Amino acid sequence: MFKFEKLAVWKRAILYVDLVYDHSRNFPDGEKFGLSNQIRRAAVSIPSNIAEGSARSDPDFARFIGYAAGSLYEVITQANVARNRTYLTDKTLAIIYREGDEISRMLSGLRDSLG
Repeated sequence: MFKFEKLAVWKRAILYVDLVYDHSRNFPDGEKFGLSNQIRRAAVSIPSNIAEGSARSDPDFARFIGYAAGSLYEVITQANVARNRTYLTDKTLAIIYREGDEISRMLSGLRDSLG
């Protein structure tokens, strides 16, 4: 098992990817290479940055946690755009937002623990 696979925030971020994929599945076909692709890539980037950073020194790991947080903020922004375009409901946006908020807190705690 890799070090990052033991991290609760990485496990939660993996589940978040599934959440984003599930809810972006019904975006219009015209968004296949637009918003749908962009929100999915941003979501995948969250656990990817956690994993990549875990193999580095603590200061570098903290930087990668920052990148993961930035990707999370992208997902939240893109989900808001999708809601405004009526691709997501208010209820779905709330789910994505609530889970994202919890992951953000976990990332912040991890970053703080690294010094």
